[in-house]
Amino acid sequence: MYAVELKESYFPAQADGVLEELTIGDMLRRSVGAYGDAPALREVLANGDYGRAWTYAELLADCERLARALASRHDKGARIAVWANNVPEWILLELASAMAGLTLVTVNPSYQARELKYVLEQSRAEALYLVENVRGNPLAEIARQVCAGLPGVRRLILLTDHGALFAGAEQGVLPDVAPRDPAQIQYTSGTTGFPKGALLHHAGLVQNARDTIRRGGVGPGDAFVHYMPLFHTTGCAILALGGLGVGASMFLLPNFDAALAAAAIERERMKFVLGVPTMLFALMEEVERAGRDVSSVMRVMSGGSMVAPELVRKSERVLGSPIQIIYGQTEASPVITQTWADDAMEDLTTTIGQPLPHVEVSIRDPQTNEVLPVGAQGEICARGYLVMLGYNDNPEATAKAIDAEGWLHTGDLGRMDARGYVSITGRVKEMIIRGGENLFPAEIENAMLEHPDVAEVAVVGVPDEKWGEQVACFMRAKGEARPDPAALKKFIRERLSPQKTPVYWIWVEAWPLTGSGKIQKFRLAEAFIRGDYDVLTA
Repeated sequence: MYAVELKESYFPAQADGVLEELTIGDMLRRSVGAYGDAPALREVLANGDYGRAWTYAELLADCERLARALASRHDKGARIAVWANNVPEWILLELASAMAGLTLVTVNPSYQARELKYVLEQSRAEALYLVENVRGNPLAEIARQVCAGLPGVRRLILLTDHGALFAGAEQGVLPDVAPRDPAQIQYTSGTTGFPKGALLHHAGLVQNARDTIRRGGVGPGDAFVHYMPLFHTTGCAILALGGLGVGASMFLLPNFDAALAAAAIERERMKFVLGVPTMLFALMEEVERAGRDVSSVMRVMSGGSMVAPELVRKSERVLGSPIQIIYGQTEASPVITQTWADDAMEDLTTTIGQPLPHVEVSIRDPQTNEVLPVGAQGEICARGYLVMLGYNDNPEATAKAIDAEGWLHTGDLGRMDARGYVSITGRVKEMIIRGGENLFPAEIENAMLEHPDVAEVAVVGVPDEKWGEQVACFMRAKGEARPDPAALKKFIRERLSPQKTPVYWIWVEAWPLTGSGKIQKFRLAEAFIRGDYDVLTA
């Protein structure tokens, strides 16, 4: 831990380790120079068998070939979208697009047509790289329908069609790319019903991933299993870029499967595991059920939602290591704070740790923006190399998120102690964090308001032991009809992806209102917890 004694809730940037301005291509080429013939990436198939594999040198060769192919059909600065599960081509495209000076738009493979259309339009993507389907979601079919009405999307290319994917590699010329050039657009925080696209630059993604993974104890030659969704910064930045940046060996699963993950950990004697709480819960259940030998594990990392103290202790018992907590958000590339492996159990279970190297963190008054005294509750803010370039084509939202002094306002409430350890106390935003994924009530509410029998809607997060939070949908009917949960679930699933589907459905006659007539969502959540409502489930 950093030995500091703070007088106010401001943690100055710590200069341990090297702060560098690197592109993603720079990072990979440096790793090849250091670890050339070492294993970099191995594909784990759905049946548990191993598929393709790349050394660092082989990975660079394929990525440069793909980068030249991309450069032959996209101008520098163009946006291209990727819509797929965890396949090796996703990582190849991530690295290659960065080398070609393109901005990669990451798309959740559970999205439905309206969500895909919004992201492609808002990002101004000119091509979509995808797979045929993911877990029953017909991506290619949806893409063809959506893109037929989007003239700006000029190409649909299947990642599995290597002839099309690598076409033009002989003609393409790689441009000069700078560390502060945009590398990715990741969509997040939709307070108006639609998410905003965070523009992340090369330098922020590379430095943040490397510093996070190093504090997690991962180094050259270490093997780790990768089942985190690649469309999110945890998957494509912390694990993919971080792992490659430190010379580790990545075993890529097509999606999270506790049995596959536990088997890989046992077989490869892995010492590092990362997952959101729901994944770690399932993984530990599988380890106990199957009697897997996971004694090689030395570090476990989690974040994305509040990590229950019981889970931290169970991890120490089952996996042999307590959980190191990471905290951040997409706009911060994404990690801001992280606990240390040798922290006391109290800090591991009640705080989100100290800031990463080279990162400033402060707790500020949400009204005055003044730094607060140690121990006072305020908004968690961060400043440094990790802050996004801004929200894509949304200067108003950018100005609200990043103040004139360069502080990123997270929207989360917290406290900082004299040692610089931060604790989360609440959220300024109404965001629901379910199993590590951010869900936005306004988006679900807008979709539900399309139902002919629904007059008003309020969506809130309610506590859940396994998922952290679940989605509860409160509704006031237009007339006498009150569709049952099965019908409501079918309605919303036609419009939004599965994880946004409410678990609880509650019909109300009246709302708890503020003096200005706004629905008091916290009172709905409190009444739900007390059991005041007739709650329906599908």
